[in-house]
Parts: sequence; structure tokens; C-alpha cells
Amino acid sequence: MLSQASLPIAEDRGSRRLLASIHDVGPRFEREVDQLADRLSRHLGGPRFAMLVVPDHWGQAPLVGARAFQARLREWADGGVEMFVHGWTHRDDNRSKGFRAKHMTAGEGEFSALSQAEALRRMTEGRALIEDITGKPVAGFIAPAWLYSPGAKAALGEAGFAMAEDHMRVWRPADGAVLAKGPVVTWASRSRSRIRSSLAFSAVARTALRPLRTLRIAVHPGDTTVPALLDSIDASLAAAMRDRTAGRYSDLVKRK
Repeated sequence: MLSQASLPIAEDRGSRRLLASIHDVGPRFEREVDQLADRLSRHLGGPRFAMLVVPDHWGQAPLVGARAFQARLREWADGGVEMFVHGWTHRDDNRSKGFRAKHMTAGEGEFSALSQAEALRRMTEGRALIEDITGKPVAGFIAPAWLYSPGAKAALGEAGFAMAEDHMRVWRPADGAVLAKGPVVTWASRSRSRIRSSLAFSAVARTALRPLRTLRIAVHPGDTTVPALLDSIDASLAAAMRDRTAGRYSDLVKRK
């Protein structure tokens, strides 16, 4: 149950912002990312969204060597799209975790059980690669499935990222300052039950999350395979833009 009493309230459209993002960006999902980028741009009035880039999705789609997709990333970054490091492979390779734990995230919680040293290595290598491709600093780091081990959280500050995000907040790793609060509105395409539950939540969120100063909406490549999810995404974006402006994650840091 969402409690409006605990949500920070904004008084007018000028102080309300929508932060939209496309997850799992990489050559493996180039067509789907194109579709989502076009869709978000139509609703937001241009490329005012973030992309969460995976350097080598599931170890099967490396950015290194994908020259055409690298050029697309540079093009998007030059157009104003913010780039986040989104893990390294997105895949959880921890063999000690049980079936249930992995099933809950479809084995995609890459940073949910990493040591600080390993998390730092993947973070810094991902950052170096993406910044080398785009020629611009990354906006921050967002773990796959929004899951961080204690070691991964500690590594964020050591890596020097300006911001990080989980399902319920955006924060500054340097001092732990919370930059935005409230659940991310997102969708799931993995099963009928997950489709139904995400459709239900997004419908409720259009009203229940209106008091938030900062509303976050995140879309994934798999969303493009389910027409009902695309319709819901359109409805949520349209509803949000009626009383919000399309913002940038970097605005949160400037405000603080």
C-alpha cells in the first residue's frame, strides 16, 4: 500500500519533475532501445531521459568492438541523454545463492552479492568504457535490478559516482544524502502474472504518486514485446507530463 502521507509534496508544476530512463542499453537490444527512445522523446519533447548502459549484457553483447552502437551512444549523449553505468554483464553469477533468490530477479541481480573489491572493479571498468565511448562523464551508477550488496554500496563512494539509485530513492554516495524519494514506476514482461501486477501498480501510481516532487519512470527492452505494457507506459508518461516537467538526474545534484 502506498502512503501519501510519507511522500514529499510539491506545490506547482515548476517544482515537479519526471525522470525517465531506459534500462539495459547495449547492442543486444539496439532495436528495442530505438523504439523506446523514440517513444520517450515524443512524450517528453525531446531526448530528456537517461540511458542505463550495460557494457557486456550477459557476457554475450560487448560494447567493445560494437562500433556502430558506440556511434549511437555518442549521438544520444551529444543530444543530451544522460548515461549511467548499469553493471557490467547484468547477470548474477553468484553460485552460492539459492534458486528462489535468483528466480526473483531472473538471475539479473549482478551486484546483489559482490564483494567491495569486485564491485569496484566492475564499476570503474564500466565507467571508463562508457566515458571513453561518449567523451562525457557518466551521470552515476545504477545496479541491475536495483540491488546492491553491502560491498557494492561501499564501492560506490570509492568509485566517485555523483549519484546512485535503487527502487525507492536516489542518493549521493559521497555522503549518503537522499536526492529523491519514492518508488520507481516500471513494468515487467517476464510472465503473465508480472505483466498483470505491473499494469495494476502503474495504474495506481498515476494518482498515488502525484504528490512526489520527483517521479521516476523506467522502461526496459522487454516492454516493447507486450502491447499492453506500451499502452500503459504511454498512459503513465502522458499523465506525468500533465503537471510535471521532464527533468534530468543531474538536476538533483545541482539542487543539493
